[in-house]
Amino acid sequence: MQVYLNDTPISITASKLFEVLKSQALETKKGIAVAVNDEVIHRTDWETKQLKENDRILVITATQGG
Repeated sequence: MQVYLNDTPISITASKLFEVLKSQALETKKGIAVAVNDEVIHRTDWETKQLKENDRILVITATQGG
């Protein structure tokens, strides 16, 4: 199945968001927010969120500055 991670197409075999984040070493990263198709997914729901073909996953890292 193909999904988009930050606008980059990737092929995945897992159908759950957590598994995709884990494959990208993002599952334990602090200070990130994740959205699927413009809907923010709470960290507690990452393990149960099912993905579908062509879903768009956006990972945003919080930064500090002024």
